[in-house]
Amino acid sequence: MKSVALISGGIDSFVASAFEKSNGSTIFGLTVDYKQLHRREINSAEKVGKFLNVKEHKFINIDLSWLPSSLTNRDYVEKKHKSGIPSTYVPSRNTILISIALAYAEAIDAESIVVGVHSIDYSGYPDCRPEYIKAFQKLIDAGTRKTIEGGRIELRAPLILMRKSEIIKLGISLGLDFSITWSCYKGGSKACGICDSCKIRLEAFRQAGIVDQIEYEKPFA
Repeated sequence: MKSVALISGGIDSFVASAFEKSNGSTIFGLTVDYKQLHRREINSAEKVGKFLNVKEHKFINIDLSWLPSSLTNRDYVEKKHKSGIPSTYVPSRNTILISIALAYAEAIDAESIVVGVHSIDYSGYPDCRPEYIKAFQKLIDAGTRKTIEGGRIELRAPLILMRKSEIIKLGISLGLDFSITWSCYKGGSKACGICDSCKIRLEAFRQAGIVDQIEYEKPFA
């Protein structure tokens, strides 16, 4: 069974891809450089692909730098909006990335696409919720040649209802090396330890009772 895995370089996509592989799928990695302000996660994605020994790993370049997000535009400050959605939200990012993964899946006749999104202990992005995954599955079912001709491409989000600490424990049980991942929104030599993503990561490792192996400038207590 072939599965296209969106690999970002972070913990979640690493664990989701490894979990899919442990269930017998041949993994075809896909990493999208959408003009983030730093390349640390792209470098980590390459390491993750090699660690998982993926069948193929495509790196696609698109330009989302014009979108209002502190991940792509230095003019935006990282803070919570009134809705609770942070400025690190990239408008429609998952829709764009999964669409590219869908094209890849059709091209290689894959049976599934796996993503590492989860809706507990996360930043509140609207495109990480179960209802979003269900809605996208309906789009896949209605809008691809494979599905119209009687086949199926399943959008899998195996971590969707897991806590971050549970995701880390699952990764450890799968033998993963989290020191090669990158979660920080900054692009320094060390993780900042104070951005939203670092705080979520550090707290999850604390809850899991596992020491995080990456270096931090200012570890969040």
